[in-house]
Amino acid sequence: MAPAGLYGFLILVAFAAANMPWLSDRFLLVFNRDKSVWLRWLEWLVMYALAGGLSVALEYKLTGTRHAQGWEFYVTTLCLFLVFALPGFIYHYDLKRLLSRKMPG
Repeated sequence: MAPAGLYGFLILVAFAAANMPWLSDRFLLVFNRDKSVWLRWLEWLVMYALAGGLSVALEYKLTGTRHAQGWEFYVTTLCLFLVFALPGFIYHYDLKRLLSRKMPG
């Protein structure tokens, strides 16, 4: 797979990982338990760390080295991951209730 294809794959994986806490009722897709909002945010942070680890591994595989990043890089990627999570968050807290309501008539 070409490097451009790997970068696209990484973005798709990050998008899916950012939405998993709100689309699944299982904690980390393994443990079946009732998830509170705090547990969902904790799972989201774990998914951010896993996506970051995958990106570091991909960078090392493609370039043979790991480039040092400042705090600005991590704040930017955290905000991007937050934007990626928006569809799942809206679905879980707004759209699911709206779709499950019975339409009068």
